[in-house]
Amino acid sequence: MRNEDGMRLRDKGAIVTGAARGIGQATAERLAEDGAAVLCVDRDEEVLDVARAIVDAGGRAVGHVADLGDPRVHAEITQRAINELGAVDVYHANAAVQRMGALETASDDDWAAMLAVNVRGTAQGIAAALPAMRIRGGGAVIVTASVLGLVGDRNLPVYGSTKGAVRALARALAARHGAENIRVNTICPGDVETRLVTEFFDSQPDPAAARAEIVQHYPLGRFATPRDVANVVAFLASDDAAYLTGIDIVVDGGLMAQAYPVVDA
Repeated sequence: MRNEDGMRLRDKGAIVTGAARGIGQATAERLAEDGAAVLCVDRDEEVLDVARAIVDAGGRAVGHVADLGDPRVHAEITQRAINELGAVDVYHANAAVQRMGALETASDDDWAAMLAVNVRGTAQGIAAALPAMRIRGGGAVIVTASVLGLVGDRNLPVYGSTKGAVRALARALAARHGAENIRVNTICPGDVETRLVTEFFDSQPDPAAARAEIVQHYPLGRFATPRDVANVVAFLASDDAAYLTGIDIVVDGGLMAQAYPVVDA
């Protein structure tokens, strides 16, 4: 239901992790535009600038610097959201660590870093937010998974396994907490125009050719923008998605719609 001013999330409190840039930043901005008060969380202090920009634009936001891989931070994050925003109605678990490489070359540190943030940090952040959502009579959890939780990338086996794990986590939570009116869904983006993607292409011998080779596999002819993904998160956070739980929404410009990539002559 929309309020009279058209803001679907007015009087809602939201936590967005990984909010210093990319999908997290775009989501924090979009939720604020829809009326939510947003706690923007990231280990990078740039998240404070994101929150200030939202406030300068007329929204409500607070920046919070924390490493989501540290189990001790999650209760503090939820409590700050309650103290400064008034409630937790939405939790967007978006923070993630990505390291490339074959399985045989993945170090213990690679495993530890990705599991700590992508899986354990996601689970512990949601766990900390659940009691606050019960107080409100329900809530929406949105987890940023990936198309790599659905299909494989030969260069990202560990990262892909963490994204498959959070998809399974979301389904278990959706089944358990549906009776409490707490909905849990995942979004599965393909390539998104973020700093991480830019850095990947810049590392290639011919960045323009590498980008062109990959983008040709997308039927819509482009990568997603962070705003494309944020729009889906905002929908799932709102009452417009009140009957959706335990699902993936694939945000990939049609990448997975075709069995074999076709390049027109």
